[in-house]
Amino acid sequence: MDTESLVIEALQHLGVDARPLGPSEGADAGGDLLLVEPDGIATAIDLKRRSLVDEKTAERLLADHDARRGVLMVVADRVTEHARRTLSTTGTGYYDLRGHLALHAPGVVLNTHVPAVKDRPTRTDALAGKAGLEVATALLMTPDRAVVVRELARGLERSASTVSNVLAALRRDDLLDDVNTVAGTELFWQVAQRWPAKRTYLARAPLAGDNSLASPLRFGIRDPVGWALTDSTAATAYGAPLASRADQVMDFFVPDESVLRRATNLLSVSDSPTHARATIRLAPVPAVVSRRVRPSDNPHAWPLAHPLFVALDLAQDRGRGREILEAWTPAEPWRRVW
Repeated sequence: MDTESLVIEALQHLGVDARPLGPSEGADAGGDLLLVEPDGIATAIDLKRRSLVDEKTAERLLADHDARRGVLMVVADRVTEHARRTLSTTGTGYYDLRGHLALHAPGVVLNTHVPAVKDRPTRTDALAGKAGLEVATALLMTPDRAVVVRELARGLERSASTVSNVLAALRRDDLLDDVNTVAGTELFWQVAQRWPAKRTYLARAPLAGDNSLASPLRFGIRDPVGWALTDSTAATAYGAPLASRADQVMDFFVPDESVLRRATNLLSVSDSPTHARATIRLAPVPAVVSRRVRPSDNPHAWPLAHPLFVALDLAQDRGRGREILEAWTPAEPWRRVW
């Protein structure tokens, strides 16, 4: 686990809010974390990682520290007793990974035991829980891009420690390489096994131009977040090799449970799948309804789900759907990961 994630996790254990420091907040000047106290005080933390910190090492780190980077916090596998005393000064701190953390910063004074890193359980299932699915789908959308933990954590609004744990488990299972880029197609198919297929069947099809429903159902046709057209209809719009009928039932992902409930009330639930005019599902991960695509040649008024999510839907059909995937390579800039 990276140093930032280790410290964030330890502070969270103590009820202290910490997150990676963004460039606009001073990361370019050397800071690593931002502590935010309930009273609004925000403190930048400058982390220094060492294997062993003795008294001389502690003195040297203090002498070399640039206060503009924030409060110095030394992280080490072992911090000697003499070094602890040296670092227990105002504006300084240390984290001994054997299980002790001290920090003297504006509004924060800590000197306490925390769980030793070696005693923390490893993640056994990389894709377990929503966080695992969010990290995996984010990687599959940009499979060739080397991942920076803090950057990915900010994008997913997850803690760096959670993201780091998922990445470590994916690497352990040989689903990522050493720089966290996707290796092969196995990650796609593992995600497909967990992709929800259960739909709610609607008696009426939503119309993108229906202003009476657009607001209460949050269609979001031109907004950053909204309904995403998926499955066969979207696949056809992307050029996948399958025929689309004029009366094709359209499948949608919707942003949240409240929208799903309102849609079932306003558009009614069909008495059977064969009589349905449309289907809806709750988006499994936020990116489904926030990373929608609006191709210039889109024949539909609805924004499309990202090709990755359309492919995951097709993968649920072990017959025809997987035949289509075998023959479908999305046009640039999309990448085939199946």
